[in-house]
Amino acid sequence: MTTPSPIDALTDVLHALRLRGAVFIEAEIGAPWSVFSKVGPEDCREFHPAPREVIAYHFVCEGEMALRVEGEAQAVQVRAGDLVILPRNDRHLLGSDLGVPPLDVEQLDHQPGDSGLVRLTHKGQGPSTRFFCGYLGHDNINDPLINALPRVLHLSLRDPATAQWIESSLRFASQPNGVVLGVLPNLLGRLAELLFAEAVRQYLAQQPAGSTGWLAGLADARVGRALALLHRDRQRNWTTEALAREVGLSRSAFAERFGALMDEPPMRYLARQRMRYAAQQLLESNEPIARIAEAAGYESEPAFHRAFKRAHQMAPAAWRRQHAARPQDTVH
Repeated sequence: MTTPSPIDALTDVLHALRLRGAVFIEAEIGAPWSVFSKVGPEDCREFHPAPREVIAYHFVCEGEMALRVEGEAQAVQVRAGDLVILPRNDRHLLGSDLGVPPLDVEQLDHQPGDSGLVRLTHKGQGPSTRFFCGYLGHDNINDPLINALPRVLHLSLRDPATAQWIESSLRFASQPNGVVLGVLPNLLGRLAELLFAEAVRQYLAQQPAGSTGWLAGLADARVGRALALLHRDRQRNWTTEALAREVGLSRSAFAERFGALMDEPPMRYLARQRMRYAAQQLLESNEPIARIAEAAGYESEPAFHRAFKRAHQMAPAAWRRQHAARPQDTVH
């Protein structure tokens, strides 16, 4: 059997997120400047319904800037050809000088462009920085990959030709109807997903030897493949033996490897992920409990009731009433 690779596992995990992307701002701001940034619901109008969760990113085309996540002391220096990603869409400060008073967004000139982007400009006394603002949306609240990543990922694309190609692709893919000069409608989401995957791969490669936890498991070829299988097909009647066969290990070798990296046995991990998914669906949808139980991978509704009561000390229906989502948060 061919040994699975960490790259394949990450691809499968990202596929399960069902990412979709958009670019909504092209900015050109002259130094000195700073401005607060965070993707809001109004920036996600392109998608109906709007994504539940957002991964924000900025790509610098010309000049440079600093980025500091709110609550952090350290800033990241971002130069032309660099992509900076905020996996959990944390509010952050951008600027040529983060010590100057932040500009109000209303102080920036807003120019609707032919490309469908909003163009923000502001003249300063010093050099200008030109950059794109975009996002990847998904609906997986408390996703283990997203939660395991740092607040900022920084990807440097040092080849000028590559950076220029990315800028052109972002611009063309943002055209009305998403089709310009042969660019396919899904190019933008796919391009942003590939860049996000590359940033995650680089981060995984920097993890010290002996690390444990979700990212360490993903970085391991066998355990990473198992994680991808569990997240992609949670309804399957998995056993440790079945997973071991899929990744090409004996049951004992796989169980030992999974436990050493993930700090828990594979079936306990699967049970937690099924319960997390079921609780999310109870909170966000009006689906019948029996259908949620089936989608989460439980053999029967009574089995789901028993597992849910063990985890939450109350029945699913009572938990749903107690944690009822606000109307605007409900997914139908």
